[in-house]
Amino acid sequence: MQLSLAIVDDEEIVCRRLSKALDSEGFQVEAFLMGMSFLERMVKHPFDIIFLDMRLPDMDGLEILRRIKGLKPEAEVVIITGYQSVETAIEAMRNGAYHYISKPVNLSEIRQLAKNVKDKIVMHRENLRLREALRGNSGLTSIVGNSPAIQELFEMINKVSPVDCNVLIQGGSGTGKALVAHGIHQLSKRKDHPFVTFNCGGFTDELISSELFGYERGAFTGATATRIGLLESAAGGTVLLDEIGEMPLTMQVKLLHVIQERKIFRVGGIQPIDLDIRIIAATNRNLKEEVKRGTFREDLFFRLNVVSIVLPQLSERSEDIPLLIRHFIEKYSLAFHKEVLGIADQALQTLLQYSFPGNVRELENIIERAIALTEGKEIGLQDLPKDLQHLEINAVNGEGILSLEELEKQHIRRVLQSTGYNKGLSAKILDIPRTTLWRKIKTYDLE
Repeated sequence: MQLSLAIVDDEEIVCRRLSKALDSEGFQVEAFLMGMSFLERMVKHPFDIIFLDMRLPDMDGLEILRRIKGLKPEAEVVIITGYQSVETAIEAMRNGAYHYISKPVNLSEIRQLAKNVKDKIVMHRENLRLREALRGNSGLTSIVGNSPAIQELFEMINKVSPVDCNVLIQGGSGTGKALVAHGIHQLSKRKDHPFVTFNCGGFTDELISSELFGYERGAFTGATATRIGLLESAAGGTVLLDEIGEMPLTMQVKLLHVIQERKIFRVGGIQPIDLDIRIIAATNRNLKEEVKRGTFREDLFFRLNVVSIVLPQLSERSEDIPLLIRHFIEKYSLAFHKEVLGIADQALQTLLQYSFPGNVRELENIIERAIALTEGKEIGLQDLPKDLQHLEINAVNGEGILSLEELEKQHIRRVLQSTGYNKGLSAKILDIPRTTLWRKIKTYDLE
């Protein structure tokens, strides 16, 4: 991408030096000795980047800066002046200047500044392009990616959303199951009604009953008033039952009855309450395997699994990692009021070779932490967690050199952990037959 760049300075030698230096960096450069001639050109040909002298013969630099922002708010302006002034610098930054340097200019500093600005502009435009591409998928703008796996996911969501059936979403922790469920809701006819989420794990039967079904006054000690349950509160909308594989068997029976009859009884109540809801269930477990083990009801599985959506691991769509990184850099730079423009090549390559057992959620946490800690304009290797900084070193360094067998063992263990020891999904990720995976699990004692 070639960006247009203007140099506005009344010293001809400065214009020549900067033009030569920045032209060699791939910018389309024009130089101006007067503010008015620059602004006349800016009206006809808005520049992406402007290096602006604060003192010109015909105009004040701050006035030019304000007019630039009026003509093209997204243009990035670097202030150059021979008069060091903290007050002027602060005023320029308040009016939208990107950076502030003083003469005599250092060409290596100028080149680096121009590169940083370019990275910021490119990242911003890529995010705009992504949002525009996803705009046709209203409700899916939180799902970032452009890989074939994500495009297939978008297609499946668009197909199933208008059809008012139950959906089962399966995928490892951190793959974005809740985002997909919300996307389905947003694209459905129920979008103007509530979207309610309930996590089925870690609760007693009594607590799940009272949360899902509600209770009548006096139903138990402490029930001093009638309370509407989550299912009833979602009238007309969608209910996401997250981690459905964690639901106790006794509650699975009650849920099956709700799905079949579309009615509930509040705890302690005798009057049935009609339900008009869509149910989406999500799990990181293989429910078919759970059915075989007797920990999940087969009839409930078939009721929930009208349409199944299996989310890819992040390791299966590694081409999306740079796009996700840019997305999270923009998100947390804004949240933390920092101006982080990108990521260093070494840090990016480290992340690209990591397997991400925690999927997108783990990547987001890594970038959030890096932006919180970094003191520069880009995320460096030193800003990543220590175990990632030494990821490559641990595989090849000193006495700790690993054999091919040990590397294979560690990789298989990492994939198994990332899938919750789902053998079928792990075999698919590893691209080996299930029988081979079973044999290697036994050989390496990974069960």
